[in-house]
Amino acid sequence: MTQNQKPQEQGLSAAAPLGFDAQAIPIYEVCADQPIVAAQHLHPANLKSRFLNPPAWQPEITDENRQVIAAGIIQNRQAAGKITQAAVLIPLVLKSDGLSVLLTQRTDHLHDHAGQISFPGGRMDPGDSSPNDTALRESEEEIGLDRQGVEIIGHLPQYLTVSGYSVTPVVGLVKPQAEYALDAFEVADVFEVPLHFLMNPANHQVRVWESDQGSRRFYSMPYENRFIWGATAGMLRNLYHLLKV
Repeated sequence: MTQNQKPQEQGLSAAAPLGFDAQAIPIYEVCADQPIVAAQHLHPANLKSRFLNPPAWQPEITDENRQVIAAGIIQNRQAAGKITQAAVLIPLVLKSDGLSVLLTQRTDHLHDHAGQISFPGGRMDPGDSSPNDTALRESEEEIGLDRQGVEIIGHLPQYLTVSGYSVTPVVGLVKPQAEYALDAFEVADVFEVPLHFLMNPANHQVRVWESDQGSRRFYSMPYENRFIWGATAGMLRNLYHLLKV
């Protein structure tokens, strides 16, 4: 239990311990033998078509999702009156040299996933009409993303996090902005990663964390000086699975 975690919140999360360094966890394997997403599938028009008429595909169930289900984390949060529904925006920025994914670096003092790389988003508020509304509102609040410049093209399967949220990933094509207005409390930085880099499985690492509770596999996708891992990498893997077919 962290210093700012209330006693009744014990058991509502199974997140990594305070000070956990994901980059120090050994690489178990790299997914280089898996098929790369063809360049034409990353064109905006083809992405829209893929979400409109998806092929038969199988989302990947990560160890994080299995642990959440096995530990009853979502059910425990609901029983304690905690809100569990959330949404994130996967912003695909329209660039002249191809799409890029806009990501945020969270500030170090946050209770959940401090310092990690994530998509803009958060829990659903009572006034939100849908996951789309949540993702757009949170993106406006966190990074000043103009919702008028976002075209939502689809959704990925819900993703369960060890912090106790069932997250709907909302995928949108985004017009570039000259600058972003960051919420200094939540967001330390924003940056972009080329979509073709993230859709190349040669850049997908599997790491295995050994603890007293057993082993847990998670994905990482290092890019330059950024370390993308955990739920963010898990959602990107599902985007990869949808597009590789």
